[in-house]
Amino acid sequence: MTTTHFLDVDDLSRTELLNTLDRAEELKAAEPSGQLADKTLAMLFEKESTRTRISFETGMTQLGGHAIFLSPDDTQLGRGEPLSDTARTLSRYVDAMMVRVFDHADAVEMAEYANVPVINGLTDDAHPCQTVADLLTIREEFGSFDVRAAWIGDGNNVAQSFVLGCAMVGIDLTVATPEGYGIEDSVLDRAAKFDGEIDVTTDPTEADAADVVYTDVWVSMGQEDERAEKLQAFEGFQLNQSLLDGQAVLHCLPAHRGEEITDRVLESDRALVWDQAENRLHAQNALLTTLID
Repeated sequence: MTTTHFLDVDDLSRTELLNTLDRAEELKAAEPSGQLADKTLAMLFEKESTRTRISFETGMTQLGGHAIFLSPDDTQLGRGEPLSDTARTLSRYVDAMMVRVFDHADAVEMAEYANVPVINGLTDDAHPCQTVADLLTIREEFGSFDVRAAWIGDGNNVAQSFVLGCAMVGIDLTVATPEGYGIEDSVLDRAAKFDGEIDVTTDPTEADAADVVYTDVWVSMGQEDERAEKLQAFEGFQLNQSLLDGQAVLHCLPAHRGEEITDRVLESDRALVWDQAENRLHAQNALLTTLID
């Protein structure tokens, strides 16, 4: 690979992304191996997690390595040590770092000072590991990327990485968000360099031609004080029986059932969310075995 760190999807080239997906499929079909024997992953968490923590820990175990969970209170970060000092110190002990932090600039700073690969497990701007799992799920379900996708809801971190991933593999994507909650222009500019066409709208019914529809929570971690405002702004954007017409459904979880998606849709046979959650493990294993020497 030409990249050391994985902070967003387009840190990979299109070929590297497709190779990563191929590798994920191979690892998913194979028995657990010791490819990363004696390797250690440091996992730094500011944000709570279920899927990210468990999938990375399980993945390192399957690959023969070891993962260390670190919250700010478990390190000197909680007492004011600079990120740059933490990154340089951890680089002397571990073979890679996964960071799940609020500010994307903090992940960038860790990568700047680290001498080992830094993987973005989620920031407020991007969730690239999720996107690799999403693309793996879509290709498994449809057999190719010759599909039309839609994002309905908040133009958040998950949406922004998904926009880039779809553009890179040639998926045409409609993004429907309320006014003021769209994708950042800088992300759309990056996506425009690739083949997939990104259409932006404020009308969720314009996504009715999609083969697969994706949503996420309207109120993300750290935005709880915006809850009432967002619930009003997102009226009409819920994935429900009225809006959908047989499309496959993605959701990165956790879901706020009854808000952005109904129980009936989430529990239907068209929901791919559990395959999607499992594929976090396989997608990340592919990244780990590619990034770690």
